[in-house]
Parts: sequence; structure tokens; C-alpha cells
Amino acid sequence: MTRDNIQIGMGHRSLNTRIDVYLSEVGFGLNPAQLRRARLRQIITLECASDAELASLGIRRDDILPFVFRDLLAA
Repeated sequence: MTRDNIQIGMGHRSLNTRIDVYLSEVGFGLNPAQLRRARLRQIITLECASDAELASLGIRRDDILPFVFRDLLAA
């Protein structure tokens, strides 16, 4: 079994913390750890994109988490 040992910090809160806070704020009742692991690659890719690249997708940096989880949650 592979284990993710990635420590990612962006701004004042870690990316994992931001994901957990987002999922708890929208009232999602399942364990966010599985969702985070399943979508972490997409989140990291978007976090690494420039603002111009994000704009071409029609999202702002603050919209990354709602964008990634849009199929599960109505934010």
C-alpha cells in the first residue's frame, strides 16, 4: 500500500487544512480524507497554475476547491 507523505503549505494554512475546512463548511458528512486523496493531484495542479491559466478555465484561485468538488457539492 502506498502512503502519501507530502507536506504542502500554501499561505498560512496547509492545503490539507484548507480542503478539510472547505468540506466541513459546506456540511459534507463523509470522511474528507478519501476525497482529498482522490482529488489531491487535480488540486495541486490547479494551485500550481498561474492566475492567467486559472482565468482561462473560468475560475479564480479561491474557486479551486469548489471547482474540484463541483460534481459532489453545490457551493
